[in-house]
Order: sequence, then C-alpha cells, then structure tokens
Amino acid sequence: MAGGADVVAFDDNPGNVAKAQAQGITTADLRDIDWNDIAALVLAPGVPLTHPQPHWSVDLAKAAGVEIIGDIELFVRELQAAGRRTPFVAITGTNGKSTTTALIAHVLAHAGRNVQMGGNIGRAVLDLDPIAEGPHAANQVYVVECSSYQIDLSPGLHPHVGVLLNVTPDHLERHGTIENYAAIKERLVAKADLAIIGIDDEYCRAVAGRIEETRRETVSITTTLADISLDDGALVASDGKRLASLGDIGSLRGRHNAQNAAAAFAACHALGLSPEEIQAGFESFPGLAHRMEQVGHVGDVLFVNDSKATNAEAAAPALTSFERCYWIAGGLAKDGGIAPLEPHFGRVAKAYFIGEAAGHFAAQFEDTIPYEISGTLQDAVNHAASDAAKAGGAQAVLLSPAAASFDQFPNFEKRGDAFKDAVARLKGFAPIKG
Repeated sequence: MAGGADVVAFDDNPGNVAKAQAQGITTADLRDIDWNDIAALVLAPGVPLTHPQPHWSVDLAKAAGVEIIGDIELFVRELQAAGRRTPFVAITGTNGKSTTTALIAHVLAHAGRNVQMGGNIGRAVLDLDPIAEGPHAANQVYVVECSSYQIDLSPGLHPHVGVLLNVTPDHLERHGTIENYAAIKERLVAKADLAIIGIDDEYCRAVAGRIEETRRETVSITTTLADISLDDGALVASDGKRLASLGDIGSLRGRHNAQNAAAAFAACHALGLSPEEIQAGFESFPGLAHRMEQVGHVGDVLFVNDSKATNAEAAAPALTSFERCYWIAGGLAKDGGIAPLEPHFGRVAKAYFIGEAAGHFAAQFEDTIPYEISGTLQDAVNHAASDAAKAGGAQAVLLSPAAASFDQFPNFEKRGDAFKDAVARLKGFAPIKG
C-alpha cells in the first residue's frame, strides 16, 4: 500500500470485504492464510483484544507469534523512522479528550502552525498529511486523540507531549476492570517527554505520582491546586501567576472545560507558544458540535446544544456551568435516570422533558422544580424559549438530555441538529459566528 507494505485485509462483514476488493485491496479469510508470512496483525480498535473474549483472529496471531498492533502504532513507527522531528501531541481521558484535542489543534493553528489533527476524532491517523521534510518539519504538529482501545494496540506510544485528563469507570466490558482500564490509559503518558496529567481523580493522582518518580517532566492540572489550576475564572500557575482568562469565553464555560483549557495551555506552551498566543486561540475557539455548543441568541436568551450528554454523568458539567437554566432533557433513559443530577436541580428554572423518558424523569423530579412533559424537542424549544424570554435578562436554554437519542433520533448528532434547527426557526434568532 502507500507505505510500502503488502496488505491482506479481512472483515467479519462480507459487505466490507467486497468494498475493499472493489478498491483493489487484497483480501483473504484469515483462517486460511499462512501466518508465517505475516509480520503483524493490524487490528481495528473496535475488535476485541482481550475482553469479553479475544476475537478469533487475535488467537490465531498469538498462536503464530505474530505481534498485534493498531493504526496509532504504525503512525508512531513512521514518526520514529523520520527521527521524531515533527512534534506529536497525544491526548486521552474518559471525558473531555475530544474537546481538549480540538482546542489544542485550534490554538496551534491560530498561532500559524501546520496542524494535523486526527485519531479518535476527525480523520484516521493514517489519513493525516505525511511527515514534512526539512525545515517545514518544525512547523508541523500532529495532535492525536487516543481511545483506550487504540492505546491498547500501541506498545510503542511515545509522544512529545502526552495528556491524560481523567479516569472514571468506562468500557469495562472491553477492559475487564477499572484498574486495567486505568493502566491502559497510563501508557499514553508513561513514555511521553512531557506528561500533562489531571489529578482530580484517584487513578490519575496515582499515575502522576508514579511518573514523577521516574523523573520525567510532568505538569499536573486540576480545578483546585496544582501546577495549573482554576481560580476565579482564570488559569493560574502554582506560584500565583495568571496564565489565561476563561471568564468570558462561552465555548470554554464550566469547570470541566477549565481542566481541558489547562491541559491545552500546558501543551501549547511546551510547544513554544506564548501566553498571549494561547489566550488569543482560546478566545477564538468555537467549541465542538453537540458539546456545550453555543447555537445563538434570541434577545438575551442563549441556546446551548449539549446533545452529546447521553447520561446523567455527562449532563452534570453542563448544568453546573449555569447559575440558572431552562433545561431540556429526556430520550431513551439510561440506568439511574437523572437521580445523580439531584444536587444540581436548584440550578434549573424549569425543565422540559421529552421522549420515552419524560414520565420517568418527571417522577424523579418530585415537584421540587417546575417542569412540563413537552414530548417533542420542537415543543420543548418553543416553550423554553418563551419562558426564558418572559423571565427577562440574560437566560440560557440548555439541551443536555441525560439520555440516549434512539427513541426519536438515530443518534445524538441528529438530535443536536434538530435542536439547532428548532432554535433557528425562532423569531429574532441570531446565530453565534464560529
């Protein structure tokens, strides 16, 4: 293929095999090949490596003594072969990694760097532009989001800057235990020239401690006290020096985004950007679609699309980002419903419940806060917009469903798009320019 390798492809889905054949790619059933001729099995991240049980191709590769790797590992080896002149930033974490990846890429690009962003976000890492040659290599930066699945297939992962934001229970069906999941996440920063680690959870605090013992350079980030922390809407160094202001940046609203911004500041500063360049990049960051996305205003009412929040834990940061909001929630309920959000109900001026979960969510609200069962997203938007306008002053209408979308929409993206369309139809709507 393009990198000079002889490739044999296979997929459990015959339709995908046919598509590969149509593109001129050699295919074969991996049960029938001679594994003595195979240098490596390059596994797609979604194919089980260990849990709940290895895919049968993994068993065949192991029996033949063939290494099992992923696309990130191939990228890392190409970078090593080129002498690692081009900076490589790798980002992981249970939450916030997409926003942090996009923010780092945006700040670097805003400062004039040739940024190649991909991995678990946007373009696949092997589809990114090739490594630049000569003097252009220093201006090129790879910013790569890595899922735990990808890290598990990348034994040679050695970024110039590694970012580990947080670790909370997730993907345990794939990794078995939270301890194993955390250990896989740790690999991203274990060999990094600079390790940037959020220390707001016990697993990452332990990781930071272990890496500091190796005397590798580390930067700890937190919303309380660390090398970079949040204080009165600003990122502050441990010596009290003010590094960047976040107070008026709507796309970085909330304490969860403060951690993302702290990681981005540390990464971009390590790559040579000044605090002024980083601040300018922060201020121009549009945010990610469906993640606390500022859609626009009707008068003094701000509309925010957080459709990606498909469970209560994901919706909590959105609710805590506003003193008061008109909250649209519901869909296909997850276990526990919205009960974990009870500490934040006081921030809700009124709730508008939609979809299958509407009645269940209403029952959990226990009449502590005004609510209505709107049923459809369009009705919820119309009613919330009217109520927020009547309240007067600066108000926020927030879609943060705390539920899956599949009862009314094929995915959270379509749900978010429907919210944006409904808001755009409101009289007096003014979009926020990205």
